[in-house]
Amino acid sequence: MTKNAQLTPLGVSALGLLAERPMHPYEMYQLLIHRHEDRLVKVRPGTLYHTVGRLAAANLVEPVGTDREGNRPERTTYGILPAGRVTLERRIKELLAVPVNEYPRFPQALGEAHNLPAGVVVELLDQRLAVLEAELAELDSQAAEVGAKGIEQKFWIDLGYQQAQLGAEIRWVGRLRAGIDSGAIPW
Repeated sequence: MTKNAQLTPLGVSALGLLAERPMHPYEMYQLLIHRHEDRLVKVRPGTLYHTVGRLAAANLVEPVGTDREGNRPERTTYGILPAGRVTLERRIKELLAVPVNEYPRFPQALGEAHNLPAGVVVELLDQRLAVLEAELAELDSQAAEVGAKGIEQKFWIDLGYQQAQLGAEIRWVGRLRAGIDSGAIPW
């Protein structure tokens, strides 16, 4: 797993948390949820345990202790190794610097929308706008929540990006919808 391509988004998140301090996978899960990072990566406790196990097998993290609370199962705490820090930093640099076309489905749907009647497209765009506006409201709420919790902004700067992306899409889809509905875009 020393190659960046093999480091999954959840692996990046796990290494990022362990770069802050050693912790056990369930604690990592709780922190990801607390910070609303589940909007960036799919987070499930079982998947996170599996991911940490793969990181350990790749010598990027290592067990640094175990503890037990009451009758609960023993929990292994992991720490990041130097190779894990190097891998994390390399992957973050790559993700920040190199744009990648992730082939989202919406542009493909737009490219084929001409196969539907204009009225249907307008209705579907209205539905999309309602969902996007609800998502933006949720992001606004999450930003207020993490700010109120005192979570440092460096842990949620992605929220501003996502808010800007959604805002831009809402404006663009609104203009497209209006253009089709008014006949300014011949159909």
